[in-house]
Amino acid sequence: MFNIYGNSITFATPMSHKVKILACSASEPLAKQIAKSYGQELGEVELQKFSDGEFGVSIKETVRGCDVFIIQSTIPPQENLMEMLLMIDAAKRASAHKIVAVLPYFGWARQDRKDQPRVAIGAKLVANMLVTAGVNRVMTMDLHADQIQGFFEVPVDHLFASTLFAPYLKTKDLDNLIIAAPDAGGSKRANAYAKFLNVDLALCYKQRKKANEISDMTIIGDVKGKDVVIIDDMIDTAGTLTKSAQLFMDYGAKSVSACCTHPILSGPAHQRIENSILKELIVTNTIEIKKENSKIKVLSVADLFSEIMKQHISFKSISKHFLFGN
Repeated sequence: MFNIYGNSITFATPMSHKVKILACSASEPLAKQIAKSYGQELGEVELQKFSDGEFGVSIKETVRGCDVFIIQSTIPPQENLMEMLLMIDAAKRASAHKIVAVLPYFGWARQDRKDQPRVAIGAKLVANMLVTAGVNRVMTMDLHADQIQGFFEVPVDHLFASTLFAPYLKTKDLDNLIIAAPDAGGSKRANAYAKFLNVDLALCYKQRKKANEISDMTIIGDVKGKDVVIIDDMIDTAGTLTKSAQLFMDYGAKSVSACCTHPILSGPAHQRIENSILKELIVTNTIEIKKENSKIKVLSVADLFSEIMKQHISFKSISKHFLFGN
């Protein structure tokens, strides 16, 4: 192409930057899988701890001019979030070209609104902290509320576990399948599955006295003789899930399984799942499960995150990876 003066014009192509993948301690097993799927080794980092509980991080190889992916699910304790923030700051001060925070599980996501007087909006605060620390982009999966993406002042790649769960459910070949939401808030997510799989939707309506304590539950929809699959974004103490499963069986369901993206599994969760009528609990490895449970099936998100990282580096669209939204 030539300009008006007859001089040749050349257009610059996107510059290719070297990639570094770093892991924080809470997500190191998943980070290793992602790095292997990507085709390279994890970068070397070091965590220094002091006797008073303070800790620091150090990146042991150069990241100057690199696109740096830092992988960490910000699950409790709070040190996991702080470690991620310190790692971001270290990469920024080491002259990384771009810093991408890969948060398979975004902690504090349940604090996404001011639902009573004088409470914090924790999800917004954490988003501010990550941006202030120096992230240029965020990759995460199945946020508790879609609008959390708007809390960030940088691009957010919001991935869905439906990319893994829906194909897995199809392999089960359940003739009487019905998708269920564990509460009204999860109806949009469950409805997306029901439409994709061309099956009916049921709803477990619950009322809470306070967090993690349910006062009343009822079923909306016909589940008699059906194989019920409950869809949710996370499972914490498993109280809601196991009670919902039992209620579906009381209403005549043939079987009850569940797909929950983030296996927090705190407190009595494992015991409740083992003692429940749940046929199977399908989760991902956004959070490492450190205790074996015969009813839990884990699907890895490593290949999905790796592929999205490759698409980001090569400036390609990621739309094809959204099987359907939540």
